[in-house]
Amino acid sequence: MIKRVFIFLSVSSLFFSCKNELSEEDLPDNKHLKELIVDMEGEFAVLTEEIKLLESYYQTILENRDSLLLTADKDKYQIVGSFSNNIPEENSLLSKLILSTKSPDPEKSLEEIYFTNGLDSAFRTVCKRHSIIAQVYTNSAMQVSRVYPPYDAQNLMNSDIDLHNYNFYYKADEENNPSKGVVWIPEVYVDPAGKGWILSLIMPVYDGDKLFAVLGIDVTVDEILRRFLENENGNFLIINGKGDIVSGNSSSIEALSLPPLKNHIYRETIKTDNFRISDYNLFRSKSLQVREMAQAFLMKREEKFVFRNENNLTAAIAASFSFTDWYLIEINPSLDEQ
Repeated sequence: MIKRVFIFLSVSSLFFSCKNELSEEDLPDNKHLKELIVDMEGEFAVLTEEIKLLESYYQTILENRDSLLLTADKDKYQIVGSFSNNIPEENSLLSKLILSTKSPDPEKSLEEIYFTNGLDSAFRTVCKRHSIIAQVYTNSAMQVSRVYPPYDAQNLMNSDIDLHNYNFYYKADEENNPSKGVVWIPEVYVDPAGKGWILSLIMPVYDGDKLFAVLGIDVTVDEILRRFLENENGNFLIINGKGDIVSGNSSSIEALSLPPLKNHIYRETIKTDNFRISDYNLFRSKSLQVREMAQAFLMKREEKFVFRNENNLTAAIAASFSFTDWYLIEINPSLDEQ
């Protein structure tokens, strides 16, 4: 009799356990994620149009360089060593200039500074129009950098910086961008100008068939988090196609068996000197199921994943971006969203 009761209880427990176990059919669809992506991509699409307008204006400058040189205010900037000596806090109308010692012809680089000074007002206008922008800039084939708003370049940059070695330049060159169009760099990186972890939109400027310069617009990871995810009711994160976390709620990141966050805040963690984005990669999680989730979303292109007996994790849903190789993931979505 005791044996029969034991068997009955065991079978009953198994029945109810199976009945209560989540399946992918129980999860909400990714409609809300797609709506968030539409909002983000709408903002980024506007920036894409802005950089195209800047490129068009730059072309006008190149076409009129001779007349602009004749009337240029050559005292607008004073170059001391490799840097313009304007102090950011004293004049918000100016950009910050670097004339790298890597310049193949410093005299021509100075001429370039003179006839491209009109970019300052264009950069300033774009920044004022879009609060999401951290900075607007151009880096040229002649190793001239112009960045707005101005920053403390003397203490952050080396005078012999080779601008061509950075992805915000070479990702737009003819080898990497033969279409010569707009490029979103999907990998976030540390901005050498001190803005922290950033996402860059870049576009080449050609003078005939030669690359003259690369325009750029930067958005900080911190601003993406603040603007699009911080006030959302849920646990969200954005990852790139490699599995690196681009941005996300601290609660969602801490649940994924990744390195601990500074003060449990992702935005503070990414500002630390020893932060490496590769440490916050889903494929490097200590949890096998988190790694399986990454494989399901990134490699199999699935949209739902159910965790089995994983602490603090029940399920996840995902949706992909169209403008770049990114994914928006919601961890432990509410089942009431169905």
